[in-house]
Amino acid sequence: MAAQLRFTEDLLARCRTIKALLLDVDGVLTDGGLFYSGQGETLKRFNTLDGHGLKMLHSAGITTAVITGRDSEPLRARLAALGINHARYGIDDKLPAAQALLAELQLDWSQAAAMGDDWPDWPMMQKAALRCAPSNAHHELLTRADFVSRSQGGQGAVREVCDLLLSASGHYATIAARYAL
Repeated sequence: MAAQLRFTEDLLARCRTIKALLLDVDGVLTDGGLFYSGQGETLKRFNTLDGHGLKMLHSAGITTAVITGRDSEPLRARLAALGINHARYGIDDKLPAAQALLAELQLDWSQAAAMGDDWPDWPMMQKAALRCAPSNAHHELLTRADFVSRSQGGQGAVREVCDLLLSASGHYATIAARYAL
C-alpha cells in the first residue's frame, strides 16, 4: 500500500534545499498554554506525533533546532529525549540566535525552514527559505507563511512540517515502507 500524503510540486520544490528546521516552542511544539505547579514550576504538554516526526527528520539527515524565549528543566529534558542538540533558551531576539546557529551548522538561510506562531518568531521566519506556522498562529504570521499546518501548535503541527520535508527530500516513502504503509 502506498503512502497517501500529498503536497504540491511547487511546495516540494521549495523544500528540497532544506537542511535545518528552526522551531519555536510555545505555540509550536506545545499548545501555548502554561501550567504552573504550586512551587512555581512551568509545565508543558508535548505531542508524540511531533516527537516522532522530529526523530524521522534526524534519521534523514535534517537538523532540528529550537530557539525559545523560555527555559525550564522539563523543556530541556524533552529536547534531549528527542535528540535535539541545538537549542537556544531564554532568547528574546531570535534572529541573531538563529543566524549564529546556522553559522555553527555551516548552513545559510536558503537551507533553513522556520516554524513560529507569534510576532517574536517573524524575523527568523522571514529570513528562512520556508516559513511555516501552525493553524492557530497569530493572523499576521498565517498570512505570511508559505506552509500552514492543518493542526494546531502542540497537536501535530510540527509533524506536518516534518512530513513535508521528508517528502521533499525523498525519505518519506522509504520510512513509510518500514511501517508497511
